[in-house]
Amino acid sequence: MFGEDFIQRAIIAAPSILFALTVHEFCHAWTALKFGDPTAKNMGRLTLNPLAHLDLFGTIMMFMSGFRFGWAKPVPVNPMNLRNPRVADFWISAAGPLSNLGLGLIFGTIFRIVVNLRMELPEAVIMFLFFSVMINVSLAFFNLIPLFPLDGSHILRNLVAEKHGHLFDQLDRIGPILLIVLIVVGGFWVILGPFVSATVYLFSGIRL
Repeated sequence: MFGEDFIQRAIIAAPSILFALTVHEFCHAWTALKFGDPTAKNMGRLTLNPLAHLDLFGTIMMFMSGFRFGWAKPVPVNPMNLRNPRVADFWISAAGPLSNLGLGLIFGTIFRIVVNLRMELPEAVIMFLFFSVMINVSLAFFNLIPLFPLDGSHILRNLVAEKHGHLFDQLDRIGPILLIVLIVVGGFWVILGPFVSATVYLFSGIRL
């Protein structure tokens, strides 16, 4: 796993990971501000500086998982400041995964153009473009899993009637435990693999 090939891929993938995680959290912070909550901005999180967003363990997991999943520090949100909290929470939560899907589409489009035009570019650049597609798509689907504290838990909670909120409260208590179990047993790729592979193929034309 940690041979020369892995090290080479990790070096090329590192900028993609930093950019994907940074844009993801920036979009959370920006959307929160648009809905009336300046908490993230006041804490220095409305920035494209990756150092403000990186979570050490989440970044390590991105490398350890073969660039299939990972996370950054959650953006703080004060619901008391939000206009229409349920709608705001939905879009704040969705902003991160949507930003990664958008980046995946952009990098995938560039990758297709480079390949179709047979442009003479260094292999490292081609790999960077493809890794950027795979990493952003993987982050998007990973964060859409409806387990707390991932974005998907907030998205699903706000799509379901408020009267069912107590069910999500109970699920949120065990959500982190379930996440750890899935990480340990490698269950994420079993669940997400088909979705990630199909989307990467749609964006880049390459099958995983």
